[in-house]
Amino acid sequence: MPVEGLVTVASALSPKDTMDRVEAEIAARGMTVFARVDHAAAAEAVGLPLRPTELLVFGNARGGTPLMQAVQTIGIELPLKILVWQEADGRTWLGYNDPEWLARRHGLGPQVETATKAMRAALDSIAQAATGSRGL
Repeated sequence: MPVEGLVTVASALSPKDTMDRVEAEIAARGMTVFARVDHAAAAEAVGLPLRPTELLVFGNARGGTPLMQAVQTIGIELPLKILVWQEADGRTWLGYNDPEWLARRHGLGPQVETATKAMRAALDSIAQAATGSRGL
C-alpha cells in the first residue's frame, strides 16, 4: 500500500544484508550515522513479535541546515532516515521520506529546491546500491 511521501524499493537481499549495505553506502559518502534502531529486537525484548524492521538515522549538517534555516520545523524530519523491513510474504523493502515531499509539507519553496533534489538523488543512489535495484 503506497504511503504519501514515502519512496519504497524492493530488495532481493535479506533485511540485515540490505541495512548493512545501506550503512556502508552512507559511511562511504562521508555522512554520519547517528543511530541504527532494531525495532524487532526491541519488540522481542518485551515479548512481542515483529518481523525484521530496522531504522537508520543519518545525515550531514551541510545538507540539512539550509532547510532548517528556511523553516525550522523541518528539523522534525531531520536527520534523514531509511527503514528496512520484511513483509509477511518474506520480501524485503527499503523506504525513506522523499525530501521534496518533506519540503512541501513544511511550506518550503523553490529556495531549497537544489538541496532537496540533491538529497533525493543521494537517497535514490543509496537505495539502488543497497538493494541492487534499478529503475527507482
